[in-house]
Amino acid sequence: MYLTAKKEKTLKRIMNYVVFMGPAVLLFVVIGLIPFFYEIWYSFTNWDGIHANYQFVGLKNYMDVLTNDPKYWHAMWFTIKFAFCVLVFSNLLGFIWAYGLSKAIPFRNVMRAGFYIPRIVGGVVLGFLWRFIITELFPVIGEATGIGWFSQSWFQTEASSFWAMVIVMTWSMAGYMMIIYVAGLTSISSDYVEAATIDGAKSSHILRYIILPLLMPSITQCLFLSMVNSLKVYDLNISLTNGNPFRLSEAVTMNVYQTAFSSNLMGYGSAKALLLVLVIAGVSLIQVAITSSKEVEL
Repeated sequence: MYLTAKKEKTLKRIMNYVVFMGPAVLLFVVIGLIPFFYEIWYSFTNWDGIHANYQFVGLKNYMDVLTNDPKYWHAMWFTIKFAFCVLVFSNLLGFIWAYGLSKAIPFRNVMRAGFYIPRIVGGVVLGFLWRFIITELFPVIGEATGIGWFSQSWFQTEASSFWAMVIVMTWSMAGYMMIIYVAGLTSISSDYVEAATIDGAKSSHILRYIILPLLMPSITQCLFLSMVNSLKVYDLNISLTNGNPFRLSEAVTMNVYQTAFSSNLMGYGSAKALLLVLVIAGVSLIQVAITSSKEVEL
């Protein structure tokens, strides 16, 4: 009887795993894992993405990317700069909002919801919305205030297109970062702050030596999410700047898409995509290792 009951309990646990985790695992394997392994194989071929016939070319695609593709590396550098700026600005703004709205002030939940709303808007819609704001509303503000920064031609230079993307991505990500920081600040016991206040610590010292060290798990998560999302940006890039001018504001994901699907070089595009995966994985591991080492154990 005991063995039968134990087997039934084990079977029930297995069924729970299958029911609740099975669909997610199946989707991950079908949509994520299998295409990823196919991509690895195609990166060693000259497949054009259309015809069934292709040849194995070994490391040729990778060597061509590393030695003879300046547009790809320009796009990579553009994306890295973009990700760094978004990481800094979105986390700084998100933390300021979270720290201010962690106080007992009127309508703080309404303001939290308002700051988070931009995250709900999709990337393509977000890009077209801000393209209208930048091209139609900014010149009006520039004329009314006399500030030339608003009246400039935003999508005619690489620098202005870059900052347009940074502004929009920061606006989209800051509210999301704020929610994570709010959760982290809420989990910090008020006893530490009260004890430091009784000992005569200043607000700046409390923030630097108590709140920030205890908030490091949230900081690690926010830095990771903002960096990875920025390195993978595509929908915002194509809807806001479309790579203009002359593909100088082209993110690396857009470069991969143009190579694989517009130029029908699927094998070569797969090699580019895998190099991007290696860059994202390497940068992410370094960032998580550095910030995780600074987390405080209580």
